[in-house]
Amino acid sequence: MIFKIITLGLMATFYVCYFAKMISQKKHGISTDQLGKGKTGFVKVIEMTLKLSTYVLPIIQLISILWYIGTAHIALRIIGCAITAVGVLAFIMSVAQMKDNWRAGVQREDKTNLVTTGIYSISRNPAFLGFDLMYIGILFTFFNWYLCFATSFVLVFFHLQIVNVEEEFLIEAFGEEYVQYKKKVCRYLGRKL
Repeated sequence: MIFKIITLGLMATFYVCYFAKMISQKKHGISTDQLGKGKTGFVKVIEMTLKLSTYVLPIIQLISILWYIGTAHIALRIIGCAITAVGVLAFIMSVAQMKDNWRAGVQREDKTNLVTTGIYSISRNPAFLGFDLMYIGILFTFFNWYLCFATSFVLVFFHLQIVNVEEEFLIEAFGEEYVQYKKKVCRYLGRKL
């Protein structure tokens, strides 16, 4: 029961942060959700699939949490909760540090700044890392094969979004500044020597 309470609390914290940021930006005339908007071809497929799957996965997670009857080892469940907490923290830090530059998806017309300090000095994509860690942590804590498949599917599409959409956009938008940043900081976690 304690794992359910902790995980539901972490998920609630994550989604309150996510939607509060969207509402705050909307009040400033910023459209945060750019997934699929004005896109075509492969990019549109990636973004729309990602958008849909990030709506479906939390439903599968909630079902897995509320009706969990598995027998995962206690150590795996503790590790899962810790990973989830780190993911939520990474997401909150990334959104706070991005300020009004944060978006879900990219829009070429939006003028934003490249953020490279704070958590962005050790991860080029800490918001994605936050999502990934939260999803992996929940999977470890409430493992079942449906959740495993759904989590894996979403993680693949997050990666495709980064590699095929975000990074190309950032190179176009920030040129050499982003190229130099990319040489110093890893995509998910760590600094390059």
